[in-house]
Amino acid sequence: MPGTHCGSDGEHELQDRYGTQERAGRFYDDQVLDHLNPTMIEFIGRMDMAFIATADKHGECDSSFRAGLPGFLHVIDERTIAYPEYRGNGVLASLGNILENPHVGIMLLDFVRDLIGLHINGAARIVEDDALRRSVTGLPENHKGRAAERWVVVDVEEAYIHCRKHIPHLVPADREQREWGTDNVRAKGGDYFGAKAESRALAGDGLVCR
Repeated sequence: MPGTHCGSDGEHELQDRYGTQERAGRFYDDQVLDHLNPTMIEFIGRMDMAFIATADKHGECDSSFRAGLPGFLHVIDERTIAYPEYRGNGVLASLGNILENPHVGIMLLDFVRDLIGLHINGAARIVEDDALRRSVTGLPENHKGRAAERWVVVDVEEAYIHCRKHIPHLVPADREQREWGTDNVRAKGGDYFGAKAESRALAGDGLVCR
């Protein structure tokens, strides 16, 4: 039900400290659902990008960007969504976090039409592509050689608005610039930030990743 058990202990402690309980209570009651309503489902279906937040078992955080054709983030039902994971750099940072800690936060932003956002928080699990396709109908088909290896399935716990204040109005490019599924180093951005040479220098000093 809207507003029931919303917010973290930290949120409520700071609301008490700063005197925002009434304002926060109105937001919880009016805006926070434990499921996706029809308007949210329609919104998700036309989004072509998402920002994903995860954390490992120690609380170390990671944020990642996902994109695809509209509908790539698939609504299974009002309490379940799924998004595909493709072949990447092999690090599997987001999936590794989910393996340790299932809590995820997804932010969807409409920069083009309505200038509004949707937060979805929930518990995630990793499902192989063939296994999910056996149990879920209507999953997006592979596109231009881009084949999903597995999916992140999220059980929705909270869904709520991100207000349009400060969301910029962007205009999509006129031509398709994405090279789906490419291993071309230049097309993927190469060493844009110059990290490769710096990493080699650090390795020479005996410094390694955490």
